[in-house]
Amino acid sequence: MNNNKSLFILALVLIGLLVLSSSAFVVKETEKAVLLRFGEVVRTDYEPGLYFKMPLVNQLRKFDARIQTVDSQPVRMLNSENKFMMVDSYAKYRIFDVGRFYVATRGDERNAVRLLAEQINNRLRNQFGVRDLHEVVSGQRDELMAEITKNLNESAQKDLGVEVVDVRVKRIDLPPEVSESVFQRMRAGRELQARDHRAKGQEASERIRANADRQKVVIEAEAYRKAEELRGAGDAEAAKIYAQAYSANPEFYRFSRSLTAYKESFKDKSDMLLVEPDSQFFRYLKDPEGK
Repeated sequence: MNNNKSLFILALVLIGLLVLSSSAFVVKETEKAVLLRFGEVVRTDYEPGLYFKMPLVNQLRKFDARIQTVDSQPVRMLNSENKFMMVDSYAKYRIFDVGRFYVATRGDERNAVRLLAEQINNRLRNQFGVRDLHEVVSGQRDELMAEITKNLNESAQKDLGVEVVDVRVKRIDLPPEVSESVFQRMRAGRELQARDHRAKGQEASERIRANADRQKVVIEAEAYRKAEELRGAGDAEAAKIYAQAYSANPEFYRFSRSLTAYKESFKDKSDMLLVEPDSQFFRYLKDPEGK
């Protein structure tokens, strides 16, 4: 009898522990929880701590309250210049209202990611449609992202129960069929610039060459002038010396000049000289004294 009573008490204790363990739950600081009763939301205002629920009647769903990332697939968009772009973006969000989040997404975070990605792409498409490529790439990019983040956060809190922290564009590319034409225009522009630089370089080269030629002519003329001056001075000095020598010994001067004339006249064996026999040119050949 006592053994049956002990077993019954033990069974009651085990059942109590099982019920207690299935009814107690802990909400962490990094979590948000929603309590359901047969699928209907009955409580969402849980702070971090220990709580209890009714087994089999209540169900508990927990969601990560930390910042999450929505990494969208690249989407084809048209800008104000009627040019297509491939836009790759992402967003940072966290759960703001867990009850509204559960109802809007049916408790599936993948639905939240999909809905946010659609809203992000729609807003990017609307904003890019009124801007050109320069504005979306560099000119107004920060203002554009701030405006999209603000508008998306307002609608996301209302519709999905999430707070959008930031929206960013990772990359903007041109579609393959457009890239080639753009590269061709860029190549043509660079070739035009290269031709302009080459023309300017050729012009500078011609200018430098002309200046060098002018300086060459000036230097040669100056050198020729100095050479002629030196030559004239040398000829004058030589004439002076010859004159002094002639004055000192006229006969020796005439003899030296005759020898020089003979040497210059008979350099080649084929040279011929027609003069009269009694010419003064041969007087030192006929008479050593030149008489």
